[in-house]
Amino acid sequence: MQVQQSSSSSTSRMSTQVTVHRMVTTTTTSAFLINVGYLKTFPGILKIFQILLGCVVVGITGHYIHWSTRSEQVVPELFFLLIATTCLITTSLLLFSCLCSIATASIIPKTLFETLYHIAASMLYFASALYLLIYLTNKTYRDTFYVAKTAASALGLVNCALYILSSIYSIRTFRRG
Repeated sequence: MQVQQSSSSSTSRMSTQVTVHRMVTTTTTSAFLINVGYLKTFPGILKIFQILLGCVVVGITGHYIHWSTRSEQVVPELFFLLIATTCLITTSLLLFSCLCSIATASIIPKTLFETLYHIAASMLYFASALYLLIYLTNKTYRDTFYVAKTAASALGLVNCALYILSSIYSIRTFRRG
């Protein structure tokens, strides 16, 4: 800062030195935010129930499947297990994506992928569960795990109903978005 004084006979300069001290604090954080609000929405609740039922269905079917029997006896169970596992993995990934990102939770329901996925999942779940149920109720087929496999097939039909509800909701959301 310079101050000039002027007088008629002489000019003198005064200078003042100012020192500024700054303290800089840097903090880094690795906070991982979870969008728990999605779990309170209708699609979030449906996905939770679909995953829970899917785990039970895959657990029962995978535990009681006979790998050493003839291939025509394993086909209905294997088809059902394949569809249930695929739906379980895809639904889990969709739920995880919506939990990790608020933007994803608002964008994914408006996409054609979610609509087509729920329609395909409901149709495939229905076909595989019904195929297994018809196979199990055949009078020539009876094994020691008949009741457990029938319960898994019935739970598959319940999960199919949940996927139908998700299909209806995603079609409405897709049309609005």
